[in-house]
Amino acid sequence: MDLKSKIILIYGPTASGKSKFALKLAEKINGEIINADSMQVYKELKILSARPLKKDCQKIKHYLYGFQSVKKDFSAGDWLKLANQNILLIKRKKKIPILVGGTGLYFKALTDGLVKIPKIPIKFRNKIRSLHKKIGQEKFFSKLINIDPLIKNNINKFDTQRSIRAYEIKTFTKKSMINWFKDTKPYFNDDVFYKIYLDSPRDKIIKKIYLRTHQMIKNGAIKEVKNFLKLKVSKKKTANKAIGITEIKEFLEKKISISVVIERIAVKTRQYAKRQTTWGRGKMSDWTRISPKNSSKFLEKFR
Repeated sequence: MDLKSKIILIYGPTASGKSKFALKLAEKINGEIINADSMQVYKELKILSARPLKKDCQKIKHYLYGFQSVKKDFSAGDWLKLANQNILLIKRKKKIPILVGGTGLYFKALTDGLVKIPKIPIKFRNKIRSLHKKIGQEKFFSKLINIDPLIKNNINKFDTQRSIRAYEIKTFTKKSMINWFKDTKPYFNDDVFYKIYLDSPRDKIIKKIYLRTHQMIKNGAIKEVKNFLKLKVSKKKTANKAIGITEIKEFLEKKISISVVIERIAVKTRQYAKRQTTWGRGKMSDWTRISPKNSSKFLEKFR
């Protein structure tokens, strides 16, 4: 299989073995690895985000891992810009870019493009919300399709959130949300991507999650959260969503035991893995499915 002109994408639920698989593939095909996980970008969350080990990063060049402060915002748009830059950098080095992670939105932005709707002022958005609250969804939707007929067959009339968003976009930009999406173009053509979905059985993922959670605590996750809390990161920042911060914080406040911490982190991680699997099944039907059983056979193609 010739992948010299390709950009490799590797997606799968947490604990499915993506990082290990990507490393083995990179060694075989002269590749370099780019992070596509929204939590692994944060330098202060090495353990909780299960960032690749230092020895692995020394074997193969890794990009976009542990470089962003938890105090700063980091959007899918920010990631896409840096990912595109690093893909081109790796290609200039005559190597193969391998993007690996579990953030479905990042991959969607890369393959489909990211809608560049201008930022709408909060005062303007609040006016729209006040209108919706005053007249209710039924009348609001009627007003929406009067000003933007394209919405009628593209949004469910009971979908409050998307109705409000469509109204904001049309009234502020004078252009339909539908047209914004239609005009969005990806940076790369779709045929340049080789898309791999690591499809690991749920029972194996659950087992790995519990083992990994225990290992995180052993490796210093409690100290990591202590240091994170000292930074007094705004609650609005995305980094606060990292699984384990809330649970370990409650342990430090002596509200729960360490065994409860481990159980809660494992349960939350399982739920997250399920959401990732749902995303993959719904939006990645054209991706090549590889199970742990046939991953070695797949890699043998590149000897």
